Amino acid sequence: MFLINKSLFFSTILLGFSRRYSVTATKDMSGEICPMNKTCPYTHGVHSVAYVTAPNEEVAKKIGHGLVSKKLAACVNIVPKITSIYEWEGKINEDAEVLMMIKTRTVKIDELTEYVKANHPYTVCEVISLPIQNGNEAYLKWISDIVPST
Repeated sequence: MFLINKSLFFSTILLGFSRRYSVTATKDMSGEICPMNKTCPYTHGVHSVAYVTAPNEEVAKKIGHGLVSKKLAACVNIVPKITSIYEWEGKINEDAEVLMMIKTRTVKIDELTEYVKANHPYTVCEVISLPIQNGNEAYLKWISDIVPST
């Protein structure tokens, strides 16, 4: 009976220890564990990547230049020659497009979306975004330096 209680005691201690460190620790950008008492270099989700498709590079460049000059984006990458297959007005379509990958602050996504909608030739343009969870700290700082938070 003493062995069972001793095992139960140690397993309870280990369970509490593992719960404490799994709940209070997070990973920093290097993948290292960032304990509660250490300042982690990046707050997850401060920045986002927005994806926008366009019919061609000229439209994408026009929108990209506008986003960067208006400080709504730090960088716009244009990926040429993608194929989009989608349903529109009851028909399956297949079109050649380009993809813009836009790096910005998350607080700017709504304003960025409005700019794209106002300058895009599609009736319903794609603007979707994902929060950035990790990355090169210097690059993420650069985004913050370029795109103001207000």
